[in-house]
Parts: sequence; C-alpha cells; structure tokens
Amino acid sequence: MKRTTLISLKTLTWLACLWPLGLLVYGAVTNTLGPDPTSKIALSTGYTTLLLLVISLAITPLRRFSSRLSWLIKFRRLLGLFAFFYGTVHMATYVALYSGFDLIAIASDIAKRRFITMGVAAWLLLLPLAATSTNWAIRKLGGRRWGQLHKLVYVAAVCGVIHYWWQVKPGVLTPLRMTVALGVLLAARPALSLWQKGALRRKAVASLTGR
Repeated sequence: MKRTTLISLKTLTWLACLWPLGLLVYGAVTNTLGPDPTSKIALSTGYTTLLLLVISLAITPLRRFSSRLSWLIKFRRLLGLFAFFYGTVHMATYVALYSGFDLIAIASDIAKRRFITMGVAAWLLLLPLAATSTNWAIRKLGGRRWGQLHKLVYVAAVCGVIHYWWQVKPGVLTPLRMTVALGVLLAARPALSLWQKGALRRKAVASLTGR
C-alpha cells in the first residue's frame, strides 16, 4: 500500500473515531443532548466502545481469510486505543456525573449492581492492553507474551456485552446485534484455524501425489 493511501485511510479512521465525541461535544455546547444528558453521554460512549472493540477484533479473522487484507493490521492498534478512550470516558461519566466522585457510593455500586461490576471489569481488562500498546512494550514483553496478554481483549469484549445486556431493561433487544457480531468473531478464529490446517494438509497431499 502506498504511503499516501495509508495516511489518507488513517486520517479517515481518526475522523470516524472522533465523530461520536464531536457529536457529544456539539450537543453539550448547543444543549441538545435531550432531557437526560448524562444518560446520553453514557449510552453513546459505551456503545462506541463496544463497536470499536468489535471492529478491531474483526481485523485478525479478515487478515487470515485473505492475505490481500493484511494491511488492516495497521489500524488495529488505533481502533483499540480509541475503544479504550471511549471506555474511559464512559467510566468517567459514571464516576463524575452519576456518583459525584463519591468513593463509598462507587464501591457499594460495584459490589451490589452487577452491570456496574461487569463494566468495571471490562475497563480494567482493557487498561493493561492500552498501557502495553507501544512498540517499546512489545519489545520488553516479547511478541509471544504480548500476544497472550492482548487476548484479554476478547474477555473484555464479552464483559462489555454482558454489561450492555444487564444495563438495558428486560425485553429490550438493543444489544443483540453487537452480541451476534461478537459471537461470529469468536467462532471465526477456531473455524479459520481448522480451515487453514485443512488447506495446508490438502496442499501437502497434492505435492506428494504430484497433483
């Protein structure tokens, strides 16, 4: 891929990732976030976090499915960091706007309200991934250990989806699409591994038989 093309795509990715934040800032400035601005901010940042996580998780299966899509790896870190950014804003919304920095109330909520427990767990799982997203961290940890650590992103995404389900009212199916997308991505990794092993086995047999 040409450098100019890569820069253009990364610029578009930055703009797309910042768009939800821009809408929230515009809504806050113009007082158009609706009757419950805090809820609007929490829902928007939470949804954006999950969406970016799912998109970033889709990159590896797509690359394994077709070598022509290997360039997508250049966007995975960026999407993951933006997911952590929105997750942090989501967490800060709860800590500052809902709880008013009341540590006792926050601790009580984490212990008693399961959707908050799961949301905090998801954010804590993303924290070490964001902290080790630099090239320096990869060198220090080593590629293998770094890769094993960053598999926590799947656990974080599952916790995030559960947090989403537990937050909405019974009967509301808004989290269903995100759940299905994540389920497909979780199933895609072992499915692609089996497919690739089968392709290698068929290739080896073909080479031996001269076909």
